[in-house]
Amino acid sequence: EDYVGQQAVRDQMEIFIAAARQRGEALDHTLLFGPPGLGKTTLAQIIANEMGVNLRHTSGPVLERPGDLAALLTNLEPRDVLFVDEIHRLSPVVEEVLYPAMEDYQLDIMIGEGPAARSIKLDLPPFTLVGATTRAGLLTSPLRDRFGIVQRLEFYDVAELTRIVMRSAQILDVGIEKDGAGEIARRSRGTPRIANRLLRRVRDYALVKADGCITDAVADAALTMLKVDDHGFDTMDRKLLLTIINKFDGGPVGVDSLAAAIGEERGTIEDVLEPYLIQQGLIMRTSRGRTATRSAYQHFGLQMQGGDRPQPAEIPDLFQ
Repeated sequence: EDYVGQQAVRDQMEIFIAAARQRGEALDHTLLFGPPGLGKTTLAQIIANEMGVNLRHTSGPVLERPGDLAALLTNLEPRDVLFVDEIHRLSPVVEEVLYPAMEDYQLDIMIGEGPAARSIKLDLPPFTLVGATTRAGLLTSPLRDRFGIVQRLEFYDVAELTRIVMRSAQILDVGIEKDGAGEIARRSRGTPRIANRLLRRVRDYALVKADGCITDAVADAALTMLKVDDHGFDTMDRKLLLTIINKFDGGPVGVDSLAAAIGEERGTIEDVLEPYLIQQGLIMRTSRGRTATRSAYQHFGLQMQGGDRPQPAEIPDLFQ
């Protein structure tokens, strides 16, 4: 009940969890995917709480060897939830061990080396694997097909984020008006993690520059100081858009060239910067690369000439 947003996911998971509890079985293996900061880890915790079982937390890069995974699986209690963040980064050798564990609740272990090596099967208690990823397309088909429940988490709307900011402010014991919470929510890129981060910085600003209470005006002044504009775009967002417009004539430009031009990692562009810009209609992802849309030019007050082919006007100072 305390989980805000993702209504379709909530409704479905309530039914799946209730059915599993009535049958006395472990919940089907669940894959959660979507942009970072939307609450995948929180949802995994809620699943474990609602099932009344333990939650074991790990991540794909940590599981380097099959023995690392075996140690986790053999210590699970019946119906426990094993949460694997960044599951797309599992090594192939670990992934191979995971297949029979997910499908048959069995673990294949090799004992010995060379000609004397032999394989034994260990029975595992029924468990639920909850995998989280921002890059569902990087999952192998055999792994993806073994998840009985697949849920995509979407960006939050302003009303939902306002509720989250109000509740977080209460937890932080900071005074906040609803208009102030709404201003933070409006600039949070549809992402609760960003909303909570901005709330903490606005709280600092309110404590030093105001009377400690976050009003609409205080939130606006603090976020302007942080260079977060009315659309939630920060310095890196503007740098990416202006680079496509100015250096690459609006695109298309390959993501590797774009990463080199702005001095950022390819993964950061694909996982952090792009999703919201695409959702807001400022970037198009094509087979030839990234292209700035008409809305991107309009955002910076740039002129478009020659039909649909935009011509950059004077580029505003990035740091103004």
